[in-house]
Amino acid sequence: MVMKIFLDTADVKQIEKWKDTGLIDGVTTNPTHLSKAKGNPRKTVLEICKLLPKGEISVEVTEKKPDAVYKQAKAIAKLSKNILVKIPCHRDYYPIIAKLAKERVKMNITLVFTLIQGLMMCKLGVDYISPFVGRWDDIDVDGVDVLYQLRHMIDEYGFETGLLAASIRGVRHFNEAIMAGSDVVTVPISVLEKSTDHLLTDQGIEKFDADWKKLGIRTFP
Repeated sequence: MVMKIFLDTADVKQIEKWKDTGLIDGVTTNPTHLSKAKGNPRKTVLEICKLLPKGEISVEVTEKKPDAVYKQAKAIAKLSKNILVKIPCHRDYYPIIAKLAKERVKMNITLVFTLIQGLMMCKLGVDYISPFVGRWDDIDVDGVDVLYQLRHMIDEYGFETGLLAASIRGVRHFNEAIMAGSDVVTVPISVLEKSTDHLLTDQGIEKFDADWKKLGIRTFP
């Protein structure tokens, strides 16, 4: 699997901007992102799907009761062929996730925090599991270590589930998620901007520009 980068946002303008770089393979949304985007959530999701027709767009269920979650998941999946339905990794939803997997509904199982949770979801045959790196750090647990555990487990047993690192709080998390072998890292706009900038790059450009101007030549070649 080729390593992918998703944007963790529902900001259509930012998605459109970054789409033009050719770097973005998908988007992860959640109820918080969609509430910040304002407007009709369904319309926002469809706009994002249209912007990235070959990308994978994660859209999370908002219902809580299992039967309602199942119905909502089916409805979300019908919005577009490139949607991944996000469902929390909660034991109450295991039967639903198993049923949806058999019905070939594409899923990204979110809020994964342990190796065992990840194993259970891999056994059900979901498309992605999303371990939340930053939230581990909030309780003084090394989230990156769990990423390594999940990577080893997936490879050791030959599961086809993708490892999607989420809750990326900074450049360090982004770097470590890549080194841990994540198939996908979903990154907030602010982190992606910081990751693609570097002081030494800027200084190098300025130095080359200054040296070139000393030649007094305006065009090349």
